[in-house]
Amino acid sequence: MFPRVCVCCGREHTGRQRQLCSFCLNERFEDANPGNERSSSDTLLPEGILAQQALWSFDKGGVLQDLLHLLKYERLTTVGIDLGRKLGERIRKHPLLDRTLVRAPISILPVPLHYLKYRYRGFNQAFKIALGFQQVWPQIPICDIKSVVRIKNTRTQTGFTLEKRLINIEDAFSVNNPSMISDHLVVIIDDVFTTGATTFELAQTVLAAGASAIIILTVAQA
Repeated sequence: MFPRVCVCCGREHTGRQRQLCSFCLNERFEDANPGNERSSSDTLLPEGILAQQALWSFDKGGVLQDLLHLLKYERLTTVGIDLGRKLGERIRKHPLLDRTLVRAPISILPVPLHYLKYRYRGFNQAFKIALGFQQVWPQIPICDIKSVVRIKNTRTQTGFTLEKRLINIEDAFSVNNPSMISDHLVVIIDDVFTTGATTFELAQTVLAAGASAIIILTVAQA
C-alpha cells in the first residue's frame, strides 16, 4: 500500500535501502576522490592524520545539499544510515584505507554534538552515518557517546572564514574516557568536510589523549 520511494529522485524502489534507491547511491553524485589519493581535498593534513576521504563532491544548492538537509533538519535519520553504508562501501575500494582499517585496535568516532544541540535536535547526524558505516565494517566499534564530548556550544560554521572557524571551534572537545581511544586508530566521521576546522580540532584533542592516528571520513567534500 505504501511503496518505498527514494527521497532523492522520487522513484519507487524495492532494494534494501531504506530511503535512497540504487541509482542515486551509485550514479547520481560525483566521486570526491576518484584517484584514491590520501586526501579528497586540497587541505594540508596535520601531523597524526593518516588520511581524509569524502564520498561525494558537495553540490551547493543541489540535490546532495538537500539530502543532507533532510538528514540534519527534517529528522530523516535513515538517510544517514544509507549514506554511511555507501561511505563504508566506498572505503572498501580505497586501497590505502581498506588495508589500514583491518588493523587493530580501531574505534569509530562520530563528531560529537553539544548536549544542548543534541537535546534540541534529538539525534546526532554523524552518529547515524557512523551506524551505516559500521554495517559494512562491523568489526570496528563506535565510541560510547560519553567518552568524547563537545563542551563548547559552537555556532554553525556556515559562512565563516577559516580564521573565524578556527576561533569558533577552538577547545570545543574533551575526552572523558581516554581508554576508549588510547593507542587506537580513530576514524572520525561527519557529514561535510569543508576546511577541516572542526574535524582537525577534534583530531588534535583525541591525539593528545593518546590516540595513535586519525582517519577523517565524510559524506561530502565542499
